[in-house]
Amino acid sequence: MTIYNWITAAAWAAFLIYWFILSPRPKKSVGGSRHWLIRFALALFVAALAYAGATHAPALPAFALAVSAHPFLGAIGAACAVVGIAFAIWARYHLGANWGMPMTEREEPELITSGPYAYVRHPIYTGVLLALLGSTLSAGGWWILIFIGYAIYFTYAAKKEEKVMLAKFPNQYPAYMARSKMLVPFIF
Repeated sequence: MTIYNWITAAAWAAFLIYWFILSPRPKKSVGGSRHWLIRFALALFVAALAYAGATHAPALPAFALAVSAHPFLGAIGAACAVVGIAFAIWARYHLGANWGMPMTEREEPELITSGPYAYVRHPIYTGVLLALLGSTLSAGGWWILIFIGYAIYFTYAAKKEEKVMLAKFPNQYPAYMARSKMLVPFIF
């Protein structure tokens, strides 16, 4: 294991500690989540990939193996992981009690457009995706598939959430959409 793997692992440990221990308690959900099956399937997918990686299951594509062997990519990956985790934590902190699992609705929602939300409408997804890309670059292996799976899921969730936000904030949300990007600042 390289220093870049350790840095990436430490970033994910900080993420988990903040997310499950230090973050503010969210408001109550309204109507529960209708998308639990997608989350469950994605969790199983990630668990299966982690198990396959730990047991050295079938060979990975040459790209996935070569990525982690290059120190320059490892350094860039570790930096992306740290910055991505920091961005996601900043967004979760800024969102406070308004946070919810993807595609859940909260009682008395507020439209947050400051802090990291001034740059992208879904900065937690942005941060996690950057951290997953960094993990792919620093550790290679199965991380590439985890990154792709979450990129698809977060794009789907963001589009679903935006429909809800347009309905909840019909006057403010269109203007917010016009001045910000969904996931990638200045691009998408």
